[in-house]
Amino acid sequence: MSTYRFEALLAPRAIAVVGLGRDNAALGRAVIGNLTKAGFAGPVHLVGETELPTLDDLIEAPDLVVVVAEAPAVEGWVEKAGSRGAAVAVILTPDMPDDLCEAVRNRARQWGMRLLGPNSMGLMVPRAQLDASLFAGVPKAGDLALVSQSGTVAAGIVAWAAHRDVGFSAILSLGTACDIDIADCLDHFAADIHTRAILLSLSVIPNARKFMSAARAAARAKPVLVLRTGRHIAPLRHTVTHTGALARPDAVYEAAFRRAGLLSVDGLDAMFSAVETLGRQRPFPGQRLAILGNGEGIGALAADRLADRGGTLAAAGAVGNPADLGVEADAKAYADALAPLLADSSSDAILAIHVPTARSDSAGVAAAIADTVTAARRKGGRRKPVFAVTIGDDGEAGAMLAAAGIPRFATDADAVEGFMHLVRYREAQDDLMRTPDSLPREFSPDVEAARAIVATALEAGETWLDPLAVAGLLAAYRIDSVPLTLAPDSDAAAAAAWPILAKGGAVALKVVSPDIVHKSDVGGVRLDLTSEADVRAAATDILTRARRQRPDARIMGFAVQPMVRKGKRRELIAGLAEDPVFGPVVVFGRGGVAVEVIDDRALSLPPLDLRLASELIDRTRVARRLAAYRDVPAVDRRSLGLVLVKLAQLSADLPEVRELDINPLLADANGVLALDARVMIEPAPERRGGTRNARFAIRPYPVEWERNLVLKREKITVRPVRPEDEGLFKSFFEQVSAEDLRLRFFMPVRDFNHAFLARLTQLDYARAIAFVAIEAETGVMLGAVRLHADANHESGEYAILIRSDRKGTGLGFALMQLMIDWARAEGLQRIEGTVLRENRPMLAVCRSLGFVIHPDTDDGTVMKVRLDLAAI
Repeated sequence: MSTYRFEALLAPRAIAVVGLGRDNAALGRAVIGNLTKAGFAGPVHLVGETELPTLDDLIEAPDLVVVVAEAPAVEGWVEKAGSRGAAVAVILTPDMPDDLCEAVRNRARQWGMRLLGPNSMGLMVPRAQLDASLFAGVPKAGDLALVSQSGTVAAGIVAWAAHRDVGFSAILSLGTACDIDIADCLDHFAADIHTRAILLSLSVIPNARKFMSAARAAARAKPVLVLRTGRHIAPLRHTVTHTGALARPDAVYEAAFRRAGLLSVDGLDAMFSAVETLGRQRPFPGQRLAILGNGEGIGALAADRLADRGGTLAAAGAVGNPADLGVEADAKAYADALAPLLADSSSDAILAIHVPTARSDSAGVAAAIADTVTAARRKGGRRKPVFAVTIGDDGEAGAMLAAAGIPRFATDADAVEGFMHLVRYREAQDDLMRTPDSLPREFSPDVEAARAIVATALEAGETWLDPLAVAGLLAAYRIDSVPLTLAPDSDAAAAAAWPILAKGGAVALKVVSPDIVHKSDVGGVRLDLTSEADVRAAATDILTRARRQRPDARIMGFAVQPMVRKGKRRELIAGLAEDPVFGPVVVFGRGGVAVEVIDDRALSLPPLDLRLASELIDRTRVARRLAAYRDVPAVDRRSLGLVLVKLAQLSADLPEVRELDINPLLADANGVLALDARVMIEPAPERRGGTRNARFAIRPYPVEWERNLVLKREKITVRPVRPEDEGLFKSFFEQVSAEDLRLRFFMPVRDFNHAFLARLTQLDYARAIAFVAIEAETGVMLGAVRLHADANHESGEYAILIRSDRKGTGLGFALMQLMIDWARAEGLQRIEGTVLRENRPMLAVCRSLGFVIHPDTDDGTVMKVRLDLAAI
């Protein structure tokens, strides 16, 4: 239901506290006391015991009811509130079992009612003087939104902020979150004009696709910072492959946060640093920090911390960086040093550190810093960020810095952490807007062949693909692997080895068993065999060992392969794992037998493009070994990245593949080679929404919506827009007349910069679609239509633009019809749009498709169009 009825939750006109009684008197008194202290302007009704009024006695239904009843009575109170017309219930009742939560949610939905909780500590909206919570602190109004699954974490942040003069636009404790969840809150606060940044505290995500869609949209709009509790709780699932073991839940969550553009912190200290920073400082371009302090040692500590966190120290100026003012530096010394740094273009931000001495006090230095920064801002120009550290608990100094909007920290480490939060946010924004390279045209996997391989194995009741099937699967996705022959016994193995040995090569022999995943665990691998006798002896020894250590295992025979020398190749691992929350995960890292001990790996959620694949590689330590060193040439990074893209595509095409391990994957300047691989399969889970990849946390490119049209004997390809289409759109806009651009964008458009084009081509397919029409023979773009669904996924707003010389060909009608088909398939209820009154051709197309057209009451130059999909 997303943001439905959030206005009643955060800006209620009237409130009722219901379920009051003797058994919950303390709970009721606490929330009533907070409502009273906050000074809520509307009526607050108390409902519960016999001497109190009932909900039916109230003249006007409350927008918000706060339920403090015992668990068995909650469903009844929700029923009474819903029937009376209440819009939202905040359920503070703790310890409600899951079946009761489900019953309460179903009861609320009968009345279109939203629920916050149960087990919630309530909510606060300081600007509305609303405190329907159990929190002790009272923060001021501000522009940070805090959303927390944990009530105690939220309470700790609220209490800290109340003493630090940090303000909030809203604070929500979700509790069990049987209805309103993290994703709903992200959707609301991303569009909230009162919120500049969003803080999240969460433990689990029940709906990964919904969360990722909301998080990606919110992160594009404003900073979103997340603290996950319980990161190191052991996973319940059992994994068999190396990639499965490497894809631990904490690592998958971090990969998801990174992919969404969220800033992740690992504890309350880091969260407090972020709150202090985001509460007073807006994100800024650049990452070069100038450090100013009254001692060489304290400045060096800050510089060390900056380097540890991957930050950039600005180039040293005349006074150096870090700049040492000396232990006798007073307020004037700080002002004199700070003023030129504010005007200097060699740094992007400044960290001013003061350690109290007998010659200078914190309050005086803080006043000088605040006055200097304020004076510089009044002069105009670039507003360079300043961060301050005042060692010791000096409330007066902190108050002066806060009044000037300067983040103040107790230690240099906290200050550097706060600075890096904003640097990472800017980098994440740049990453979100970066255009990926186009995939090579030769990458065209044989999906049908791959599906046939998997289907055959499943029909035979297999859980693991045999080596030949694995080789066939990799070949179908154009991933090079070492040739192999399956041999049922030692004599057959020797015969298969002969062609290799005859050419002077050596042989690798491996046991084949669906019950032995890690062959080396049972001594099931022999290398560098140079004669048939060696092969027979090795086969006999392997068989003896395997039967002794795994008497239950089915031994199918041996895999015979030519020996591949590692040489100057790097030994890597690449594969797929299945996470119970986020679905398929791509894993990359350093390979070899000790891969889990070395634990040098990075994870990413599919789908991937070449840019995302390259970033995945860069997040590992082994990435440094991929560059050239001494006489070893650099690895072909593009070929390596392409393997990861192929694996991501394989996971979309074949939901039956649950785990895939290529270890080792050898890489050098000539490309990549899979030396050994294993694939675990299961019957595909039931499709949801008619798609094979419903388990994906991020919806992949919807290839099923590609179409081929013939309009007036011209072949046209219509497909969903991809991120790499930025150049295509730029060329298209250059061929569209200025008048047609004005009709599309309602204003003259001349600057088709990267940011503008990226927003048109980088889509979240869970919320939006854009179809591009391309001339089949030339590859020239002819037009596009797009539709963005609202956060509730009920309606969508469309826009369309056809190249000026292709109007009247039926292309616009065809694109509109395809867009309507997509909306219906997605379950949208209506399509809406705004069309300039003078754009008669577009209005005519709308009429022919059944749109209802009426004038805009607020703007006489435009017409509103609407298509109710349920009516067609």
